[in-house]
This record gives sequence, C-alpha cells and structure tokens, in this order.
Amino acid sequence: MSKIPIALQLYSIHEDCARDLPGTLKAVADMGYDGVEFAGYYGRTAQELKKILDDLGLKVAGTHIRLDALLGDELEKTVEFNKILGNKFLIVSWIPEERRNSKEAWIQTAKLMSEISEQVKPEGMRVGYHNHAAEFVKIDGEFPWDIFFSAAAPDVVMQLDTGNAMHEEATADDVLEVMKRYPGRAVTVHLKEYSATNKKALIGEGDMKWKEFFNLCETIGGTEWYIIEQESYAYPPLECVKRCLENLKELL
Repeated sequence: MSKIPIALQLYSIHEDCARDLPGTLKAVADMGYDGVEFAGYYGRTAQELKKILDDLGLKVAGTHIRLDALLGDELEKTVEFNKILGNKFLIVSWIPEERRNSKEAWIQTAKLMSEISEQVKPEGMRVGYHNHAAEFVKIDGEFPWDIFFSAAAPDVVMQLDTGNAMHEEATADDVLEVMKRYPGRAVTVHLKEYSATNKKALIGEGDMKWKEFFNLCETIGGTEWYIIEQESYAYPPLECVKRCLENLKELL
C-alpha cells in the first residue's frame, strides 16, 4: 500500500456538498479518504471549513481557484483564507483564452505563475496548474503543457490530470513521459480514468497504465497527494467516489 495519502476533489460530489456539506464530508471521511481538495467553499468561512475538517480528521490537499484570485489585491485575501484553512496548495484550474491562445501566451502565463509562486513562498504556500484537455492539443508540434512547464519555475506545481490529458491527443504513454520529463514537480496529481469505450469508467476500468504511473509518482514525481476526481457517473456520485477509492487501493 502506498504511503502517499489519498484525497477527493470535492467537485466530484459538488451537488451533495451544496445540499449538505458537513454530512457529505462525513461520508467522505467514513469512506477512508485522508483529505479533500476544494473547488468552491459553499458559502462557508475558512474557520467553519477548518472546524468541520478537523472534527472529521480530514486534511486539506489543495484548492482549485481561478487565476484572478492570485492577482492584485485578491492575492492577499486568498492567502489569508487558505492560511486559516490550513492549505498550502493554490491550484489554478482554468485560465482565460487570451492567456493560452498561442505559444507566447502560454510562456507569458508561465512567467506570471512563477512570479506569484515567489510571492506566496514566504507563506509556506505553492501555486500550481491543473490541466483540462486543451493542454494536450499540440501547438506547432508541442503540447501546451510542455510549453508552460518548460517556462515555469520549478516551484510551480504540475497537477497532472490523467483522464483530462487522454481526452485529446495524449496517450497513457504520453502521460508517463510527462512524469519523467518533470521529476519532482507532480506534487499533487489528479487520478481520473479514461476509457475509449466507456465514458463512465471508474479508476482501474479504462486505458490508463496505473501501475506505471504510481511507480513514477512514488519514485521521481515528488508526489505528496493522490487526488481522485470523478466527473462521469455510472452510479450516484458518492457511490462513484467510494468505488474509485476501493479500486485505487486494490491497484496500489
């Protein structure tokens, strides 16, 4: 069994969280998850969220935010909120089209993220970037993912989402090569299945080469958190994420 703790990206069960956040987080803890990654706070203060998590014994594996939350006056608010929450990973989950519509735009965005990384470092925090599918559609023969991380400072976390990458031009082997190309930078990773024949596949039911991926995480990736994210549902969302965790534990 891996020593890397396992978290759940709460977007996987966002409707349940919106209905009953404390009850849903309790269900997540009862399943055996070690932590959670946020994607919104459901109208709660950082203090309220921290208390709920502490009472359940859950850690914070990160938060997904927009780039705007790290710019100008918003950065101080974001840092303060996450300091209270006990979170050190500020992961940008989406950037506007104009910041990624060319190779040069990707390079400039990488430089911006590197600057922000330096700003949050004194707070013990790190910024990172999470891919959707567009980062694996080649521009002039290169994946935007490579353009970005070749230009970004080593401290910028590479949050690789396996399933999202494979939705476009990347194969499972390409995902493994990315891990090898950027050692020590996959500090948190999103575990998401991809299947060419089953859009609702859970972890372990598709085309991803999980054993090889986990080996890279545990040897050269510098991985501190495995984060499960499920966005297609063969069962109710809470059952899906429970089954994903069970499947993952079988694979580790």
